[in-house]
Amino acid sequence: MKRKIKLPAIILLIIALVPGTLLAWLTITEYRPKNHETADTAILKEIALEHTVKNPSSHTTDEPAENIPENKRLLRILSWNTGYAGLDANTDFFMDGGKMVNPKSQAAVEQNLSAIADFLKQGNYDLCLLQEVDRGSARTGNTDELNYYSEQTGLGFSYAPNYRCRFVPYPLPPIGKIDSGIATLSNLKMSENPVRVSLPCPFRWPVRLANLKRCLLTTRYPVAGTDRELVAVNLHLEAYDGGEGKKAQTDALMKFLQEEYKKGNYVIAGGDFNQTFPGSLDAFPIKDPKLWTPGIVEEDMLPNGWNLAYDTVSPSCRLLNQPYDPDSSDTQYYVIDGFITSPNVKIASVETVDLTFANSDHNPVKLQVTLD
Repeated sequence: MKRKIKLPAIILLIIALVPGTLLAWLTITEYRPKNHETADTAILKEIALEHTVKNPSSHTTDEPAENIPENKRLLRILSWNTGYAGLDANTDFFMDGGKMVNPKSQAAVEQNLSAIADFLKQGNYDLCLLQEVDRGSARTGNTDELNYYSEQTGLGFSYAPNYRCRFVPYPLPPIGKIDSGIATLSNLKMSENPVRVSLPCPFRWPVRLANLKRCLLTTRYPVAGTDRELVAVNLHLEAYDGGEGKKAQTDALMKFLQEEYKKGNYVIAGGDFNQTFPGSLDAFPIKDPKLWTPGIVEEDMLPNGWNLAYDTVSPSCRLLNQPYDPDSSDTQYYVIDGFITSPNVKIASVETVDLTFANSDHNPVKLQVTLD
């Protein structure tokens, strides 16, 4: 009789201890980045950012030639949330009202990786600002996606992690180990080491233990013939908060950008804002407010002369409440990816490339600018 009582008691004790042990372990191993840290860097080859065009025909634009000053360097910049090569058209996601937790298969991840790398290679971009790039996550087979993109494109990179957790315990089956972040690919010569700048985190213990620690990835490039720098800021702002996180992070972003502009630098910030841009809700209205709804980028947050660069002709993101179906009335689109530019950066064109969400839940956004 004693043995019959003892076994259930032991089982109950184990059940009680496991959550506490896991919580303690996650607390001890929590990713705690400093406010400013040197980011990871890999340089394959470098070219200088020339202020004057030596070969004007080497870069093209959809704008009439007379609208692009011939003595300025036209820069081609891309921003793309790659969805860790796991959120292709065949997937949904549990946080958006879907059911899936991890990608369907490693084969699907590898196919998406190849397609994303091919697109990056074809664009001849000066800067590629990528978000949701895995470097050792269980969900993507511990693949170093950034090394793969770098090797396939021949571009060097800077990288800042924003999601590191030894084991994400939710939902069921659990997500598991995560090591992911934001990356800027380029062969432009850097003037100094890139820096990871921490953004305010809206989550408290214990929720923050298995959550993202958002940041800015700042990479600096000298502009030949001047004492100025082009400061490229890669970002991926808060998604699943009540709104206070997005506001605090946006305020921190704008403070940083203005400080750099006051130094005389050229400033371009791009990425996934998780906020809709002005006028985009007219093109792609919210269909079901009970599902994930982004914040709103307010035009009055920008000082005079600063510009938002985005495109409302095509959506930059879809909701992952279901696999992609352009004919479904439940398909929700957003415009939440774009750029902010300082007054001394002249926008030549901006375009969202409609890839029909084949390999990511986001479409890439192309920006072309000149430096005044």
